[in-house]
Amino acid sequence: QLQLEESGGASVQSGGSLRLSCKASEATSTKSWLVWFRQGSGKEREGVAAISPGNTITYYSDSVKDRFTIFRDKDKNILYLKLNSLKPEDTAMNYCAAGVPADWGKATVFTEKSYHVWGQGTQVTVST
Repeated sequence: QLQLEESGGASVQSGGSLRLSCKASEATSTKSWLVWFRQGSGKEREGVAAISPGNTITYYSDSVKDRFTIFRDKDKNILYLKLNSLKPEDTAMNYCAAGVPADWGKATVFTEKSYHVWGQGTQVTVST
């Protein structure tokens, strides 16, 4: 059974960078999207970045576009998220997820109900 485990979260200052990792226990389905979600205190969970099965399509939320980069190492079964120019509003628990959404539109891809496997999360805290 596929399991995901995030790591790399830390407390950093504004403007700093981090790289989050999501290690999969086995190769994901050839039809699976891999997605990063996050949830800040008192906020709803939101999609942050997503990558399609063939790595040909990526989606980013407007708030992180041009600052974050999603990529994967298929051989090592690791999904990454590079976070640059961090802001206090990036403070959140970050989760990775895998699954097959009903379609490849951004809204569907960024819907948490589309995914059947989730990690436990890794905390990113950005101070002023």
